[in-house]
Amino acid sequence: MEAKNMNTVNFESSKTQAGVGALLLLLSVVPYAGWALGIVGIILLVKSMKEFSSYYGDQGIYQNAWTGIKYYIVALVAASVAVTAIVLGALSIAPLHITGFPLPAGFTVGLIVFLAGLVTAFIFYVLAATHLRTTFNTLAQKSGDQSFATAGTLLLVGSILTIIVVGLLLIFVAWIFATIGFFGMKNPQFQQYATQQPYSYTPPQQPAQPIKP
Repeated sequence: MEAKNMNTVNFESSKTQAGVGALLLLLSVVPYAGWALGIVGIILLVKSMKEFSSYYGDQGIYQNAWTGIKYYIVALVAASVAVTAIVLGALSIAPLHITGFPLPAGFTVGLIVFLAGLVTAFIFYVLAATHLRTTFNTLAQKSGDQSFATAGTLLLVGSILTIIVVGLLLIFVAWIFATIGFFGMKNPQFQQYATQQPYSYTPPQQPAQPIKP
């Protein structure tokens, strides 16, 4: 009984931890301090996914989440390179010879690197969303909470539509659904018990009537 109670406490802690992590990701849009909140949120989510993998006996939950986060990092680096390249390319047009390239060549190289960086960032961003969607779909199947399935779908569609503003909005809404799903998760032991012990009603038996002679 003590081990069961301990497992229940650990699961409650894990789902709260995941919910807080998702909430911090939502707050990452806050100016100045948002990036720090986002990093803490990612750490909490990774730790929670590892624990959920153990609770549900499915390592794919953690593996897909971790792969998705690594792809997000690659996308972020590619986007940073793209922005840096276009800024340096624009500066190369200035009278000062900053970049070491001839004026036309510096801007051309910067533009090429910018476009290549954007394409790379977009590809890895979609790949990351695909892996996270797999994780969310698995959580939806294991926990029975369809908020995760909705979050995964919105996350993937939003990543594809990042070229327009509506994509970023869909991603934000996706993490709202994920936050709701994490805080509403039920312990897998309780789900298993409910499945094994379905409710049934047995009507009371009527007493047998004596046979009259």
